[in-house]
Amino acid sequence: MVALDHPAPPSTPTDRPAGRPVDRPEARMTGRMRLVLVVLLLAQFMLAVDFSILNVALPVIGQGLGFTLGGLQWIATAFALAAAGFTLLFGRVADLVGRRRLFLGGMALLGVSSLAGGLATGPEVLMAARVAQGLATAAVTPAGLSLLTASFPEGPLRAKALGLNGALMSAGFTTGAILGGVLTDLLSWRWAFLVNVPVALAVLLVAPAVLKESRPAVRPRLDVPGAITVTGGLLALVYGLTLAGEHGWTDPTALTALAAGAALLVAFVLVERRAASPLVPVHVLKRRTVVWGNIAGLVAFVTETSLVFLMTLYLQDVLGFSPLAAGLSFGVLGAGTILGGVTASRFIGRFGARAALVSGGLLQALATLALYGLGDDRGSLALLLAATFAGGVGNMLAIVGFMVTATSGIPDGEQGMATGLATMTQQVGITMGTPIMSAVVVTAPVLLDGIGLAVLVNAAIVAVGAVLSGVFLRRT
Repeated sequence: MVALDHPAPPSTPTDRPAGRPVDRPEARMTGRMRLVLVVLLLAQFMLAVDFSILNVALPVIGQGLGFTLGGLQWIATAFALAAAGFTLLFGRVADLVGRRRLFLGGMALLGVSSLAGGLATGPEVLMAARVAQGLATAAVTPAGLSLLTASFPEGPLRAKALGLNGALMSAGFTTGAILGGVLTDLLSWRWAFLVNVPVALAVLLVAPAVLKESRPAVRPRLDVPGAITVTGGLLALVYGLTLAGEHGWTDPTALTALAAGAALLVAFVLVERRAASPLVPVHVLKRRTVVWGNIAGLVAFVTETSLVFLMTLYLQDVLGFSPLAAGLSFGVLGAGTILGGVTASRFIGRFGARAALVSGGLLQALATLALYGLGDDRGSLALLLAATFAGGVGNMLAIVGFMVTATSGIPDGEQGMATGLATMTQQVGITMGTPIMSAVVVTAPVLLDGIGLAVLVNAAIVAVGAVLSGVFLRRT
């Protein structure tokens, strides 16, 4: 089994387990490492903000550009389809053409598409801008993560960098929700797009001097059949999940899309077994750290993002909060995730990544279970804030444990592929959570009862994921 917390020769797996590391002096970051970290974290933070910044502004955008009520949700869906569908492909492309080159190209596309969205005068231009933003996210996220993992040696330094990355990513989701409300109320919904432009420009000016190009010495050919099957499968899966969340799990189109997505993903696995230069080598898919690390990450993203949806319903539709007040309430969750992210590297350095996955998941499960006690009066707000803070700490501890686990023991030449897998897990998990919990909520005639049932399901999924991670990543 691959060791998670000790460096090993890049091309040779070790027999050490993913458990407790041995004691050793703490490595320190160089000045260049800090510059690399700042540039990459700024880009990842901006992408996280971009994901959630439009949620509050959607009704205003619909009124301003003439979107129909049914077409409004496609502003978010168009982004999610592109971001989740192409992330694994772009993760491998980063290994082939150069991670810095793809990172910079994606940042340029993000800046241009954000400018187009902010200046849009009709639904067609805005939808095209959202698709382009999703494609930019699919390129920048795995390329940035692979640059991050390649820039920091496996061990405490990488765990620290990934912990900060996770903390800022989660803080970005929360900041986006708050910033979207503030910009929409004080300026215009257009600034939810335009705010990206100066940040993208700053990254493009600084990154070429800070980031070194990283790619294999021998460039393999791109696995075209694998790229087609996995991209088509992910697009169909995300599309089906979106329709299921909107029309229910019995919708024929949703079921057809989900079945097509599953068939294409099965075909992808079969194609990879015979491909000369596979998009995802079979030996990587056989690693327990890769498989169970990504499963744990999927659980973490499915449950926490859908919990935000459930608590948004509770705050607005049960307690009567405004969208901006509801968004500000999630600042406590953001604080918890930041705390979890900045302490994760020390926790992993002392106890191991497996312990982070298990203990973080169990803490998140207990905090989520506490939310079952929410009532229909504002006296429950203290419980909500305390539980979401604790759950944020546990969730981020699990997410950093997932990133360390899923990228450990992978040669530098395949880090783009490994981070592409991890990013795909993140994007699919974010997309899956809300439809699943929506389907649970509507089974109850009273909204508060439906939210309570969904909270129980959410907590159970987290607990099962934590236990399975502990079992299958145990010492051999």
